[in-house]
Amino acid sequence: MDELMRQRRVYGADHDDPDPGPKPGHDYRELVGGPLDGLLLDVTGWTDAALCEGAALITEIGAYGPGGRAEYRSRQADPLKWDWCGDTR
Repeated sequence: MDELMRQRRVYGADHDDPDPGPKPGHDYRELVGGPLDGLLLDVTGWTDAALCEGAALITEIGAYGPGGRAEYRSRQADPLKWDWCGDTR
């Protein structure tokens, strides 16, 4: 894991977590664009089908406020990056 990735915050980590970064032995995807831009998503143990499907991640800072979700999908040219597709309820 490179130094830049170790300095990043993982989606779901509390803001006051003393170690909100990635953990050794886990697999991550970088979220690009939208309300969760720059966070890492822990996909450890996800199936290939789930990785292809992407994720609708709960966020309070999206278009629909608390309880809304930000949708992210794998980038074809770089599957380690997931692009924002929009917000949903």
